[in-house]
Amino acid sequence: MFIKYLFFFCNNCYMQLPIGEAKTFRGIVDVVTKEQVIWKSATGLDDGKNFEQKPLKEAESPDLLKDTIDARTTLIEQVADLDDEFAELVLGEFSEDFDSLPADKLHSAVRRVTLAQKAVPVFCGSALKNKGVQPLLDAITMYLPAPNERNYEFLQWYKDDLCALAFKVLHDKQRGPLVFVRIYSGTMKPQSAVYNINKNLTERMSRLLLPFADQQIEISSLTAGNIALTVGLKKSATGDTIVSSKASAKAAAQKAGKAVGSNCGQTGGVENLLLAGVEIPEPVFFCTIEPPSMARQQDLDNALACLQREDPSLKVKIDADTGQTILCGMGELHIEIIHDRIKREYGLETYLGPLQVAYRETIQNTVHATDTLDRIIGEKRHQVTVELGLSPWNGEGSATAPVIEYAENTCNPLQPELREAVENGIHTLYLHGPLLGFPVQDVVVTVHAVAANADTSPTMISACVSRCMQKALKKADKQVLEPLMNLEITVGENHLGAVLGDLAQRRGSIQEIQSRQDNKVVVASVPLGKMMGYSTTLRTLTSGSGTFTLELASYQAMSLHEQTALLNKRIGLA
Repeated sequence: MFIKYLFFFCNNCYMQLPIGEAKTFRGIVDVVTKEQVIWKSATGLDDGKNFEQKPLKEAESPDLLKDTIDARTTLIEQVADLDDEFAELVLGEFSEDFDSLPADKLHSAVRRVTLAQKAVPVFCGSALKNKGVQPLLDAITMYLPAPNERNYEFLQWYKDDLCALAFKVLHDKQRGPLVFVRIYSGTMKPQSAVYNINKNLTERMSRLLLPFADQQIEISSLTAGNIALTVGLKKSATGDTIVSSKASAKAAAQKAGKAVGSNCGQTGGVENLLLAGVEIPEPVFFCTIEPPSMARQQDLDNALACLQREDPSLKVKIDADTGQTILCGMGELHIEIIHDRIKREYGLETYLGPLQVAYRETIQNTVHATDTLDRIIGEKRHQVTVELGLSPWNGEGSATAPVIEYAENTCNPLQPELREAVENGIHTLYLHGPLLGFPVQDVVVTVHAVAANADTSPTMISACVSRCMQKALKKADKQVLEPLMNLEITVGENHLGAVLGDLAQRRGSIQEIQSRQDNKVVVASVPLGKMMGYSTTLRTLTSGSGTFTLELASYQAMSLHEQTALLNKRIGLA
């Protein structure tokens, strides 16, 4: 199948013409060189490996040659409009005969406009039969920037020191975790120690491999711009920044801090220089997962630990009340894939509980609470009194982490150890709301007073703070928040009415309906709780032709009716 990749935000430079289309597609013509590439099947295998490259001759394909010359003229005119150097060359030496313009001059001009992000070269091919892959790879080398042509601002602080990003983790039964890294500066060598800034630890890399599909070649070193596969990094995960040493990381941060301070007229520092990792949204679905027997619980824990390193969007936690393992993911399909991988890769027949939506809880009014804990453990008396105030968050966006404030008379007297114990207690209870046990958000916690005797342990202080906060949450007017999703549905016009009617029943809010070629694109927002099993419903409504994407937008307050219905359902009254 012939595919054109169109970029509507930029100028498209069509670099190839197809020879045939759909089932008859068998090759391409390079518009720049006027050469044709024909893929041929060998021994009955049409896998795209075997091809023939030869000049396009008028005697063989006069119509195709004419189309190629016209396409080349259009390409030259288009690039000349975007690149002044190329325009001077064309108008000066080749104004009367574009056909005599050397291919290397056109290649250089296309590369310049690509690097300047003024145009996008467009190629064609067939993913089904791997046709067009070789010219596409050549074009990547020819037109896209080399590593030393990219200007990353942070590299000036590392200079020639190692700086790399871990972007993927795989687990091999023989070699353990394999970490893919992209090297931005410096050189990486095997049998060397590297420092993980995110995890604040040093690890030793035993081997360095160069990946080629499912094959790996062991190498002695690798420089900037390359992707390497490392063996021996036990703790590194997706999104971690890896440098040569802790001293190197500190030195780079100090240099960056001095630059920031001089630009802002202040003296300050930058704590860490981290590469941009992967932004992972919070999970919106969860369910329980159980092993076939308690004897296999440790195997399940190990499998889940490995899968979490490979997939940062997967979260695993233990229910404090029941002791069950909770699997949290981004959607129904995500959790199904994890379930299948546990069975296929780790040989565990696990059982999943019913899929549930991850709600949140908040409060609607300001409340105060005081609590005292007095315990004698051994020969020590642990006595602490805490006074807290809770109020709704009124700032911009959502406050998923607790916003902790200290009253004026409380801030200075608190020792660092005491303050840490107080904040640990707040964070602990923030994970379990008073209504349904979901995490709390958009709450400001004000610490008015903390009084503890000298023998009181930090653990007891945290426990008292948690109990006081729980008391305050129970006194407040509570509100359940449900995840609101951005929904985009692509559907044929003849099925549009049925899809819109179904969305109305799901409390969906239609924002706009766009046209995209022969299809309609419905942009809407809809509560996640109403989207259970939607993929099956959409296939039924559109005879399998409709597709959709979901993305978490925010958490919004449920109506009183919906909240009451949810509470009754959870306690078994509905």
